[in-house]
Amino acid sequence: MKKEITIQNTSGLHASIASKLVQAASRYSVDVQLIYEDKVVDAKSILGLMSLAIPSGENVVLVAEGDDAEKVIAEIEKIIG
Repeated sequence: MKKEITIQNTSGLHASIASKLVQAASRYSVDVQLIYEDKVVDAKSILGLMSLAIPSGENVVLVAEGDDAEKVIAEIEKIIG
């Protein structure tokens, strides 16, 4: 499953939001990737997410594969969207 989401937080994808995203993604046995400007990182990796330095208003693509793909994408969308 694939979904494009706009980062709504005024500070962008900062450490606190990235931490919540990793926690949400880690609750599921699903492969989750976040894509930004042709860079692909594991959404369960705090260092990977922070390395993207995504500012507010930017679009990212979430890709999830597994039984709970829809659930994990919906949860992550609530955090960053």
